[in-house]
Amino acid sequence: MANLTVVGGGLSGSEAAFQLAERGHQVTLHEMRPFRGTPAHQTDFLGEVVCTNSFKSVDPTNAHGLLKTEMRALGSILLRIAEEARVPGGSALVVDRHDFARRMTSAIESHPQIRVVREEVAELPSAPSIIATGPLTSDALSIRIQETLGEAGLAFFDAIAPIVSDDSLDHESMFAASRWGKGEGDDYLNAPMNAEQYTAFIETLRGAQSHEGYDWDAVPYFEGCLPVEVMAERGEDTLRFGPMKPIGLRVPQWGGTRAHAVVQLRREDKAGQMWNLVGFQTRLKIGEQRRVFRMIPGLENAEFLRWGSIHRNTYLNFPARLTRHGSLPDRPDLIFAGQLTGVEGYTESTAVGILAAVNLDRIARGLEPTVPPPTTMLGGLMRYLAESDPRHFQPMNSNFGLLDPLDEPVRNKQRKRELLSSRGQDDFTAWMESNGIISADAVPVL
Repeated sequence: MANLTVVGGGLSGSEAAFQLAERGHQVTLHEMRPFRGTPAHQTDFLGEVVCTNSFKSVDPTNAHGLLKTEMRALGSILLRIAEEARVPGGSALVVDRHDFARRMTSAIESHPQIRVVREEVAELPSAPSIIATGPLTSDALSIRIQETLGEAGLAFFDAIAPIVSDDSLDHESMFAASRWGKGEGDDYLNAPMNAEQYTAFIETLRGAQSHEGYDWDAVPYFEGCLPVEVMAERGEDTLRFGPMKPIGLRVPQWGGTRAHAVVQLRREDKAGQMWNLVGFQTRLKIGEQRRVFRMIPGLENAEFLRWGSIHRNTYLNFPARLTRHGSLPDRPDLIFAGQLTGVEGYTESTAVGILAAVNLDRIARGLEPTVPPPTTMLGGLMRYLAESDPRHFQPMNSNFGLLDPLDEPVRNKQRKRELLSSRGQDDFTAWMESNGIISADAVPVL
């Protein structure tokens, strides 16, 4: 078998190294700590979790739980070790973070097929490799990646607006239209506000609590991408002359008159299952986002598929620069994985690391890379990465809006999720079988 390289000893890189080693390869795993630290990490352990100690739900009718069923099918070492280090957390997989990282480090360092090298990698390797250096990629390697991908290939600032589910919106309170009739004429969903609604919204927004984040997460705000709550503080009409400007739009429900302010929602997927609140990047706490943004007409019962945020991040413009399996176009054996690709969340990053390992193994054996179908959670994530509009590409976490719709609409939300989950599990199994993909064998967790 081949000698392969993994750069980055976080969750995704550790999982990728394990997956490759279990498939018979000799793996060199590079981790720069303790030679070079980061502002976030506190230890030298592999797989250290630096934020929450929760890997979220294990319920397969939950989007995160469905992703875990797919990871288990592939033999995820993260999930096995998380179960060993688990602490009470209801339906969530919650771990003792120190115990988890200690066990992960032991499992990787003791694996006979893995050699851990503690040094900084400042160049993209010429040999077959997986790059899983995460949102805190070192400056030296970031420069090399940017030189390779071009100026627009790498982002260092993450301003995310909330995304809501289409079937949770009150479409009768909204209207489909593009400003001045541009594009197809109905590219956006629009939520109109009268003066009274707008004033109440601004007052509530100004009084809402923001998340301050970590010291290492502090970011300078760009004038072109201010948090919506900061814009509201600048003046009563700032938002009306910004992302909520009503010009170029007429409200059909109001006899074609113009609204006092308008919130526009932009389609996030071809099927129109997910909608982005345009210009609503925010640092409001999650509970406050739910409370404030549900004041928007049509969003009174909105289901939020992704919360807004603004934080320091390093991620690639995947749809503009990478292949469907995450490699450079001219280097199918140089695959990017983890949060660097534009996924959000521990399990999302890890799952992409598993898939990167599956594909590097396939390439080493002379086979074509493959991705799961978009009826599966991992397949839905990979489709989002590959097919998003490069001009608006932002990181994404697991949600059912990523999956192909059911053939027949189902109104009951719980039943819909059960059907999506059942179909996803069946299709994931079929994908593995049709491509000859087997689960990584278990190794002793010390």
